[in-house]
Amino acid sequence: MQIPNADFLERTGSKAMGARLWRLPPMSANTLHKHPRSEEFYFVLEGTGRMRIGQDTLTIQKHGGVHVMPEQLRQVFNDTDKEVLWLIFGAPDDELLPAQGGNPEDFYPVVPTQLPVEFGEATWPPKS
Repeated sequence: MQIPNADFLERTGSKAMGARLWRLPPMSANTLHKHPRSEEFYFVLEGTGRMRIGQDTLTIQKHGGVHVMPEQLRQVFNDTDKEVLWLIFGAPDDELLPAQGGNPEDFYPVVPTQLPVEFGEATWPPKS
């Protein structure tokens, strides 16, 4: 979905935990997805975070967080006019991801690029 991000633990080779920064520009979203086994914790470092978990849409204030269990559909998005910076931790990180030969339907049971209803007619990523 073309969201700038940085993986902080990939260089450590950790098999038990992952940590990633996601910087969401205004009117952007990451993929709608789930994890078969991984729990994740989403923490807002800057801005006001927006996220959908299942059918619920949450607003998370700066320095607030939310814990998401396995099998729950999730999507971080930004429907504001200011950037939002998230720190996301996940464990365990031993799932076979689609890029590693895992089953894509285990992670993306619906169209992963669909945007939250809060976007109205807006599209992401922007057309160049």
